[in-house]
Amino acid sequence: MKRNPLGTVASVSALALALSFTVGSAHASARDELNRFTGDLRSASAAFNQQVFTSKGKLKESTAGGMAMQQPKLFRWVYTKPYPQTVVADGKKIWVYEPDLQQVTVRQQGAEEANSPLAVLINPSRLDAQYVVTEAGTSAGMQWLSLTPRKGVDAGFTTAKLGFNKGLLQRLDFTDGLGQRTTISFSNWKRNLSIPVSNFRFTPPKGVDVIGG
Repeated sequence: MKRNPLGTVASVSALALALSFTVGSAHASARDELNRFTGDLRSASAAFNQQVFTSKGKLKESTAGGMAMQQPKLFRWVYTKPYPQTVVADGKKIWVYEPDLQQVTVRQQGAEEANSPLAVLINPSRLDAQYVVTEAGTSAGMQWLSLTPRKGVDAGFTTAKLGFNKGLLQRLDFTDGLGQRTTISFSNWKRNLSIPVSNFRFTPPKGVDVIGG
């Protein structure tokens, strides 16, 4: 099954973000939490658990792994369970490596990745230009911010919600045009790491099929 952490289809993309170790006040808005979360971000890494549900609410897929991102648009998303898969954005192309299939798919890094909710977090100045942003209240112990793409924005999703708790992005929920819902829970955020640029480069292993270009 194809996975796409940078976009908003059967799973995400994932890219992300920042970690503020300062706990927000009890009266801070979700937008305040977002601003703390993205403040002076240069790079970040986290672990994730991801679930995808059909439009009828049935669990379709459950995955786990880790991700790393770096300004301005470098990204690495690694699925470890249940099946290994590596997705790398090198600033120009997206590489998807599926070891069990001995296959690499490559395509140009485009608007879908640039407009994904995670990508926008690393460039918050684009947020209001691309989305209608509203406070969505408090539930499940998190403060929620809702994003709705503005007309003409190719975001690949109809709605997205960001859940914050104690200055951290805890969860990303989004729904695509077919009603399929993806939920990603984040943990173990590390902020402004020194990440080797080689982590965001990909060379297809010998003997694998390469599709696209």
